[in-house]
Amino acid sequence: MHEADMRTDRPATPGHVVVIGGGIAGLAAAHRLLADGLRVTLLEAGPRLGGKLHAGELAGARVDLGAESMLARRPEAVDLARAVGLGDALQPPATATAHLWTRGALRPMPRGHVMGVPADSGPLAASGVLSAQGLARIEAERDLPPAELGEDVAVGEYVAARLGHEVVDRLVEPLLGGVYAGNAYRISMRAAVPQLFEAARTHPLLGEGVRELQRRAALRPEAAGPVFTGIDGGIGRLPLAVADACRAAGADLRTGTPVREVLRTPTGWQVVTGGADPGAVEADGVVLAVPAGPAADLLGALAPAAAAALREVEYASMALVTMAFRRSDLPAAITGGDASGFLVPPVDGRTVKASTFSSNKWAWAGADPDLFLLRTSVGRHGDDADLKRDDAELVDVSLADLGEAVGLTARPVASTVTRWDGGLPQYPVGHLTRVARIRAAVGELPGLAVCGALYDGVGIPACISSAGKAADVVRATLATPGTDH
Repeated sequence: MHEADMRTDRPATPGHVVVIGGGIAGLAAAHRLLADGLRVTLLEAGPRLGGKLHAGELAGARVDLGAESMLARRPEAVDLARAVGLGDALQPPATATAHLWTRGALRPMPRGHVMGVPADSGPLAASGVLSAQGLARIEAERDLPPAELGEDVAVGEYVAARLGHEVVDRLVEPLLGGVYAGNAYRISMRAAVPQLFEAARTHPLLGEGVRELQRRAALRPEAAGPVFTGIDGGIGRLPLAVADACRAAGADLRTGTPVREVLRTPTGWQVVTGGADPGAVEADGVVLAVPAGPAADLLGALAPAAAAALREVEYASMALVTMAFRRSDLPAAITGGDASGFLVPPVDGRTVKASTFSSNKWAWAGADPDLFLLRTSVGRHGDDADLKRDDAELVDVSLADLGEAVGLTARPVASTVTRWDGGLPQYPVGHLTRVARIRAAVGELPGLAVCGALYDGVGIPACISSAGKAADVVRATLATPGTDH
């Protein structure tokens, strides 16, 4: 493209920041920057805003086609929802009674654990999740010497060494996999479960550390409230409401606008765009809120060390199979109780890794007395063979697994498959060191910052927190007199 062919937008006033990426992190960064009195242009390559927070419709009912809940015991997501007018729509699960489909049966999720690591074996024994040998192995930890963790360790590796492989394979794996779609034997404890890492570092027995974590958690004020919350009508409403609030504050939000290049100029930055209306946007600051691959491409010439570290980040792909049934066609195992769904340990060799009984879990999803919504998830890091199936096959294999798990024999009246290719960044051992390298290299370029799921956690509050940090970095740069761009 010749420069003469490009439309160039030059801000009339200083304090203009371009946010690249329209997922929840990019939108949250834009919202924070606008609150600080800066001008914002947000550029999203895809046709819609929201990223993996995506509300849709199935059989005339609202459904979440991406993330469906957010941690309520962290303030960032709840605060943002309230700030954009969704405070009254916040809605905790109607039921949080989860199960594990393991060892040939649907079993209640045992209580008294931290990401699957038990405080003691009593609740586990009642659940039937572990064998007698697995239970005995937990008790054997008291005879082990304290372990050295070093700077980091894989969750599965450490927990298996202390409490046995059954705890990892049947409890930690499905819970941690539900967050990262990853392998517990590779995921960093320090990055993914920092409170567990600290407990393991400061207690000779892991069980003691977990009990101490639970004692502390019970004393916190937020412990009386729900762990998770949703939004009436779906979590997918959140990015749309944030976008509306940003527009009302004067932001220019553009979809279908891929960014081709980010360039430094004598006065700041130039962001070169493609798409149907190619051009260039002049800015005083830039926030990159995109996955590792696109970020690496844009930073290749600007910050080669950051780009190299970003290219090391691996992602997991997954698919969500959302189905609507006639309620009268479903077995009592789904509709007759308060079950919110089940998780599936990879060791059991099933296709689905989880199923959510949406119409039980969320009051808004169960409003239609004749319709019942549920969904399954398929795909894990390093195990994406099932994702090569077409949509109809994914529906069929999901129904087959549901038939074995809960006796489902009906066909859905409607279904849809949402594929999140490369959707979840992996947090292997050493991830925090890699993130520190990325931020250090980017930090050498005043007015530039990064945020998103690959830095401080994949959950919605963590992404919003990451966005806030990036916005603060850019704002501080612009507020510093004599900053050398």
